[in-house]
Amino acid sequence: MRWSKSLIATLREDPQEAEIISHKLLVRGGFLVKLSGGLYSFSPLGVRVLHKVEQIIREEMDRAGANEVLFTALQPIELWEKSGRANLMGKSMFTLKDRADRTMVLGPTHEEVATDYVTHLINSYRQLPCTIYQIQTKFRDEIRPRFGLIRAKEFIMKDAYSFDVDSDAANESYQRMYDAYLRIFKRCGLAAHPVEADTGAIGGNHSHEFMVLSETGEDGILHCPKCHYAANQERAERTPAPHPFTTASDQPREKVATPGAHSVEDAAAALNVPTTQIVKSLVYLLDGKPVMILVPGTREICECKVRRIIGSAEIELADPETTGKVAGPFGSIGPIGVSIPVYADIGLKNARDVCVGANEEGFHIRHVNLVEDPEIKIAGWGDFINVEAGDRCPHCGTELALERGTEVGHVFKFGYKYTKSFNSTFLDADKQSKLMFGGCYGIGVSRTVQTIAQLNNDKDGIIWPASVSPFQVALLALDTKDETCTKVVDALEKSFEENGIDVLVDDREERPGVKFKDADLIGCTVRVVVGSKSLQKGGVEVRSRRTGETQLVPVDNALEAVRAILKQ
Repeated sequence: MRWSKSLIATLREDPQEAEIISHKLLVRGGFLVKLSGGLYSFSPLGVRVLHKVEQIIREEMDRAGANEVLFTALQPIELWEKSGRANLMGKSMFTLKDRADRTMVLGPTHEEVATDYVTHLINSYRQLPCTIYQIQTKFRDEIRPRFGLIRAKEFIMKDAYSFDVDSDAANESYQRMYDAYLRIFKRCGLAAHPVEADTGAIGGNHSHEFMVLSETGEDGILHCPKCHYAANQERAERTPAPHPFTTASDQPREKVATPGAHSVEDAAAALNVPTTQIVKSLVYLLDGKPVMILVPGTREICECKVRRIIGSAEIELADPETTGKVAGPFGSIGPIGVSIPVYADIGLKNARDVCVGANEEGFHIRHVNLVEDPEIKIAGWGDFINVEAGDRCPHCGTELALERGTEVGHVFKFGYKYTKSFNSTFLDADKQSKLMFGGCYGIGVSRTVQTIAQLNNDKDGIIWPASVSPFQVALLALDTKDETCTKVVDALEKSFEENGIDVLVDDREERPGVKFKDADLIGCTVRVVVGSKSLQKGGVEVRSRRTGETQLVPVDNALEAVRAILKQ
């Protein structure tokens, strides 16, 4: 391709809305053009990178035995009502009415469609296992779109769905996808770390996220340096440390006035105790039913854990009116004498002589022996808090480390969640009807493109790995009116393309400095410079974008030099 005939438009200044380096460079390099908040168009340059990532995914999905399909993006709401997810997805799902006044959905994902599809096609165990995949646009009405393609309203995803005769067979399908993901991200130049993860709105009880470590990552990753346990913050567990107050008080419970103390810090100050002596109480609605959750005062509740451990589809913090009816006013509630179920974090199992809200405005109670008080009835215990750095590994007890990461892929086993709703059955070898066992597997394709840019750049621009570079070679013609130079450029372009190397020829009437800056900005793997000065010295300049190493090679050796850099 010739630059002068392309639609490549680079920028010298960072876009104002861009917060992270990859977002800035993708817009400055002319890969993306913003249409509106959370909506981006791919330029021809961006499409080339996108297609190369997609091709790697297709090759590895096919290698793993999956069959490519293409479902409609527009879905009838009835499918989501059938699975029970219409309300669960809530306002994050785009809906619209067709001219017959039927409610339709712009697909945020395709579990329902995929399950409905196989239900009509599979009727025998001989057709299983079956894995299908697609690469398609998805839509989610994000509350706060940010970081360009990392969190957008419209994005491109590879989603795959497996169907098996039982859980054991599903484990094999899961492992095939897991292994394929490792190969995909490695080929894209990313070191993706599989970590245990929450299944969220997808459902099921087993999943892994593939996380790429990054200082700007949206997710927290806890990992053990000794046994290599790893999980995202919504899933991570810990071995609880002994509570700092385990000795029962010899004084009776005492109600103390704490006017205006609605936070843990305010209550601790009013009671003249450390914050570690406060037990935090919050009322949540789980599938519409109120429960109280108790956690150490210095720790934060993880709602995903509460929903998963207690077992509910939906969770939301109760409003002040509901909290007041079942316990007391916000900031002053506690577990003594309440009629709703009370669940407590495992870090409170030995808590004695602690302070709780009195369920009365402006009052707290101290000298509470949490595990022995007859008026406190704990319905269940669980690991309900966000695990932090320094907490102990649940497997070996070593201190956990916390890093930031970006999720690029996610694999799930959702079991019978969807096949039961859609009555997706098959006849086994004994002619008995059984439900298929399902799994799903997603890769954020457009998100992967930006993550590659986030991890591969310097002060001058992006440094694309050769496997996904928009062009493997940027061929710079410095003297476009010099006939000798022009002939060399034409010959090199032909040689590269005949040998399967894609090349972008910068044939613009621009100063060399502009061409050098633009070549570094868009980040092609190799830069080849043809100018009258270099030809007089005996050849052309071949430069690796990643290492910056430049060599002057004879024109006849340019192909060999380029191949060597691409191989590295």
